[in-house]
Amino acid sequence: MTNMKTAIVHHNLYKEHDTGFGHPECPERYSVVINALKNDSSLWQSIIEIEADPAPHGDVGACHDPQQIKRVEKVVREGTMFLDADTVVSMKSLDAALLAAGGACDAVDAVMSGKVKNAFLPARPPGHHASRNRAMGFCLFNNVAVAARYAQQKYKEIETVAIIDWDVHHGNGTQGIFYDDPTVFFFSMHQYPWYPGTGTRGETGFGRGRGFTLNVPVKAATKAKEQVRMFETALEEISAKINPDMIFISAGFDAHESDPLGQLKLEDEDYISMTRTLKQWADESCNGRIVSCLEGGYNLSTLGQTVNAHVRTLAE
Repeated sequence: MTNMKTAIVHHNLYKEHDTGFGHPECPERYSVVINALKNDSSLWQSIIEIEADPAPHGDVGACHDPQQIKRVEKVVREGTMFLDADTVVSMKSLDAALLAAGGACDAVDAVMSGKVKNAFLPARPPGHHASRNRAMGFCLFNNVAVAARYAQQKYKEIETVAIIDWDVHHGNGTQGIFYDDPTVFFFSMHQYPWYPGTGTRGETGFGRGRGFTLNVPVKAATKAKEQVRMFETALEEISAKINPDMIFISAGFDAHESDPLGQLKLEDEDYISMTRTLKQWADESCNGRIVSCLEGGYNLSTLGQTVNAHVRTLAE
């Protein structure tokens, strides 16, 4: 059945976002992921490949202040290299960032058209640290936030969405954008204390959004089995509270035991297990609608294989 397929939404320009020598968020990340997917011929033949389109400024502006967009444009145009100490840009970075946000919206369209059941976006730059008014932590625009708001604004049947962030770092940008919004449930499971220093249990939302943010801080070196149990317990709590019309994953793979930027212990089997749990929830609540966006994951020798395991599970 065609509607059981998975889409891969991507663009070759993702590897043109040049972060300079030695930067962990490097162009090779895109290459190893795409190669791991394409070299798995049975997987690649089963998916639908979609070329990303750039996001219009209006879609990005639904989650970011105009000054934030202008600042990224100005820094890239003037050839300045740094948006902050970690966030490096080059000549093609604005184009790549607009294609990353736009690709996430294309993934929404593919799922909502019924052409595919779910979609994965191996975009660079990543997005979940980008706040309403600031680029930070390797992120220019918040791809998953832009796509979530796009889904709500374009499709009447998408009222409530869930964003599930399992990156090793807290998704502070996504949390901030939706902190007072009861239509977006944000869940982050991350190493704590760790960059960027946010994401305590006490951060649960503000105003009408109170109770629609859930953070599960995880101590360094926590056993993988225990972390997966924490994840499943959190999802039980969330699913008792909301019935999302679409589920987004901020799919960072830097909680992998081999990752140089984290100190957690997850392995490929754990990502498979968490993906299956989310698929089951999506099947029960929203006809399986999932859009997964690449965030972190910096070990080039394992990242491709781990992403392949995640996408294979999405495509089951």
